[in-house]
Amino acid sequence: MRRPRFIAEQARHASGWLGRVIAFIMARETWAENQRAMDALDLQAGDHVIDIGCGHGRSLAALAARTTKGRVVGVDPSDLMTEIAVDRNRALIKAGKVKVAIASAGDLPFDAEAFDKALCVHVIYFWKDLRTSFREIARVLTPGGRFVLVFRTDADDAAVAAFPADVYSFRSLSEITAALTDAGFAVDDELLAQQQGKTPTLLVATKQQAADLPAQTMATTEGRLHAN
Repeated sequence: MRRPRFIAEQARHASGWLGRVIAFIMARETWAENQRAMDALDLQAGDHVIDIGCGHGRSLAALAARTTKGRVVGVDPSDLMTEIAVDRNRALIKAGKVKVAIASAGDLPFDAEAFDKALCVHVIYFWKDLRTSFREIARVLTPGGRFVLVFRTDADDAAVAAFPADVYSFRSLSEITAALTDAGFAVDDELLAQQQGKTPTLLVATKQQAADLPAQTMATTEGRLHAN
């Protein structure tokens, strides 16, 4: 069943009273997949974690509970979503455990190697340039840092039929894994093979050590750091 265009647009960038309704629905619909992603992060007490496209911010409290000696940051490009996330996590923010910021995946306002783990659930459909976003995420992760994504691909006929193509960009799994590799991540191919035929896809990628990075990625990263 095709979803109305205005709902798809609100999922991409929520605003107004309708955005609040969509945020409530999304918090319920995606919670199981957020939990699945958090489990795959293999969180440790001292981890610093970033949730990219945190939306309503429900996952931030759960992440904080698993990283009692670390810190959790949620970013989202929507003013409304960050407002909702702040309201939901006000006590944790006051305690210094959680931070929420307005930001896009392609331009994260954090120092290099600021985080040990990153997750991104049902967000990559809205990114214009996968490689730029993945390289930026790699920049803020420590070497060996884990990045977990949950998404649907263009092989999911029901999802492709349900959403407008100019709002949701469903890419092939090979395009996504190639962009991750180009950004300096090693993809867990064994985990992907175990999920064959299942949807949505959960992908685990690890930022490679500097010595293992492709030459093109090294040049891009060094240029970014010198510019800073």
